[in-house]
Amino acid sequence: MWVSSSSSPLLILFLISFAVSVTSVSVRRGAPLDETPTYLWPLPAEYTAGNQALGVDPALKLIVAGNGGGSAVIRAGFERYRGIVFQHTGLELGFSFMRKLRERLVSAVSAYDVDTLKITVHSDNEELQLGVDESYTLLVPKAKDSSQVTIEANTVYGALRGLETFSQLCSFDYTTKTVKIYKAPWSIQDKPRFAYRGLLLDTSRHYLPTTVIKQIIESMSYAKLNVLHWHIIDEESFPLEVPTYPNLWKGSYTKWERYTVEDAYEIVNFAKMRGINVMAEVDVPGHAESWGAGYPDLWPSPSCREPLDVSKNFTFDVISGILTDMRKIFPFELFHLGGDEVNTDCWSRTSHIKEWLQNHNMTTRDAYQYFVLKAQEIAVSKNWSPVNWEETFNTFPSKLHPKTIVHNWLGPGVCPKAVAKGFRCIYSNQGVWYLDHLDVPWNEVYTAEPLEGIHTASEQELVIGGEVCMWAETVDTSDVQQTIWPRAAAAAERLWSQRDSAPPNITVTAQLRFKNFRCLLNKRGVAAAPVTNYYARRAPVGPGSCYEQ
Repeated sequence: MWVSSSSSPLLILFLISFAVSVTSVSVRRGAPLDETPTYLWPLPAEYTAGNQALGVDPALKLIVAGNGGGSAVIRAGFERYRGIVFQHTGLELGFSFMRKLRERLVSAVSAYDVDTLKITVHSDNEELQLGVDESYTLLVPKAKDSSQVTIEANTVYGALRGLETFSQLCSFDYTTKTVKIYKAPWSIQDKPRFAYRGLLLDTSRHYLPTTVIKQIIESMSYAKLNVLHWHIIDEESFPLEVPTYPNLWKGSYTKWERYTVEDAYEIVNFAKMRGINVMAEVDVPGHAESWGAGYPDLWPSPSCREPLDVSKNFTFDVISGILTDMRKIFPFELFHLGGDEVNTDCWSRTSHIKEWLQNHNMTTRDAYQYFVLKAQEIAVSKNWSPVNWEETFNTFPSKLHPKTIVHNWLGPGVCPKAVAKGFRCIYSNQGVWYLDHLDVPWNEVYTAEPLEGIHTASEQELVIGGEVCMWAETVDTSDVQQTIWPRAAAAAERLWSQRDSAPPNITVTAQLRFKNFRCLLNKRGVAAAPVTNYYARRAPVGPGSCYEQ
């Protein structure tokens, strides 16, 4: 702190007294645990806790070690979480001079139980792909044993998951105006149950600004979700810039509702810094009417606009051009090719396509298979593993590329059939994991089981995970966050935490943690809706605590 020579001695005395008094409330090292519970979401794989409450220094220092300790991902993550943990202490509000004065006055006495966070990352490989090691160990010591919390991980992405857990252990005490860790000492060994833990975001039915997409990505990291399935385009609009075919984004709603190549790069890089992959989707051959706004030749006819024209080489040239451009943006090894809800009536009613079908001795069903497989070939040639909605598997399972990942959505029982034939599967049963279904309560989301009906270990391993889907017919910037949250977090724990860790009576046990996590989201600026409303995203029914709604 700087005080001028003309400052009042009384002012100086007051400031010193105030700084000492602020310090004195946190000197009680290892205070007994008070009644404040500590909740973690999603639940770690293994953990033990104690009965102490530790004070955490708002000037928390970072020490890094290991081959990957110096990563910018780690340092940026530490700064983000430090801002979250200490948002009430004044550190971020321009009062750092008080902290500095206090440090000078009590330099001979350690005022806090925890003053250092050490993060050790063993690998310097920052490639983010499916199955990256996200495990970590988090140790919070007993009072007086050490003033250092440690996070150890094999990758920077495991360290990020450890930082999230550390931030949830930290709680602001409004009485002492300090950050506390309750139930110390902690020993946490954690890893995800599934490699793929996703959220689908639809930006075709309603355009979402990049700032909103980044807010959603940020909130995903709080629940340890790790894949944003970006359903960028659909029949309603084509908002993405494709340099090879620049007229495609004429299919956007307006010229102000578009994503540039630079926007897409920024979203992918923003997500990577939070350990989140972005899987893009180009849904073909159905759901593609918007393509013809820029290139009408892609329509079977001006009056019959989808599926895309299967008879023209130009159709597949455009698909190849889109995927070539998108491969420069999206490094994730999975790419979604859609393939759902294909109504082939346009093909059978359009004369030149009918003639093409006859010349190739194809039915419209055969043409559907031909189109999907040709799109898969294009994707595989660009070193992608194709993901397709389950209709492709239901219709011609033996013809799909062996790398295909079957994406379940219509109902239960698909993943067991897919893995039995050697395919990988993503679980998104619409009855429980479609967030646009507003009458599905959080506990039904929570109890859904991706491995239902799959009993052998070899087949269970082929279920790479699951995702909740936020289709956007009735969501835009005004309500998307409260429709996603908190129900997406219920699926997030199912995908992260071991099944046997789920308590038998969730309304008594998990619901307490779930309500707490919803309030944590609110505190972090996420517009998560009340937990107990019958319909999702409804406003609170009346006055009351966040923790009771």
